[in-house]
Amino acid sequence: MNWVVNNLGLIWSLTLDHVALAVPPIILGFLISIPIGWVANRFHASRGVLLTISGLLYTVPSLPLFIALPAILGTGILDPINVVVGLTIYAVALMVRSVADALAAVDAGVRQAATAMGYSAWQRFWRVEFPLAGPVLLAGLRVVSVSTVSLVSIGSVVGVSSLGYLFLNGLQRNIIEEVASGIVATLVIAVVFDLLLVLAGRVLLPWAKADPTARRARRKTVETAIAGPSAGGSAVDDPAVSDPSMAGR
Repeated sequence: MNWVVNNLGLIWSLTLDHVALAVPPIILGFLISIPIGWVANRFHASRGVLLTISGLLYTVPSLPLFIALPAILGTGILDPINVVVGLTIYAVALMVRSVADALAAVDAGVRQAATAMGYSAWQRFWRVEFPLAGPVLLAGLRVVSVSTVSLVSIGSVVGVSSLGYLFLNGLQRNIIEEVASGIVATLVIAVVFDLLLVLAGRVLLPWAKADPTARRARRKTVETAIAGPSAGGSAVDDPAVSDPSMAGR
């Protein structure tokens, strides 16, 4: 406990660095996955290819990816952009399937009614399909959020400042309090992010407060997502993600 009290400034600084690395991939992953997921849903011939590619991307171990990205991007080995890009790739890999399944779950009759009312394809997507797909999209985004927060720590192995520093330094110096403080701080960030997304969902999606499909889909995938690419698992291969109707069976 004394170590924590004496190093509150360090913990706070690393927490801010951790948050700064986690937020951009979550936002970018969501924005990038929307058009890709739309294509996968709209053109069925491309669905299998896109979802397979996204699934394969998520199985790439994170540490080798962070090491390889500087050579690909031309950045420095310690540049935080490497971690942001790597985490964005994982976020897209997770989110693409959620977007495709969320859009596919929109009732065809609703689409036809919107078309009959004179909506263009663009208007129909943003005013009808996207809002109705919101609950499933939110469930997928919550999984991405938890996964991203946990994976940020791996960036410390390649010298990028985050709460992962507490794990590495604590293990090297055999300071259990330091390791524990890193774990607790990471969990707090993940919980805060999740609560913020839940609140955002209640404000932006008031018609879907108790959507069972989204809740079951997230419950089935969150443990696999937390395991992360470093464990060699792929949350996007879970049938609860590929077909929300299978969740909970």
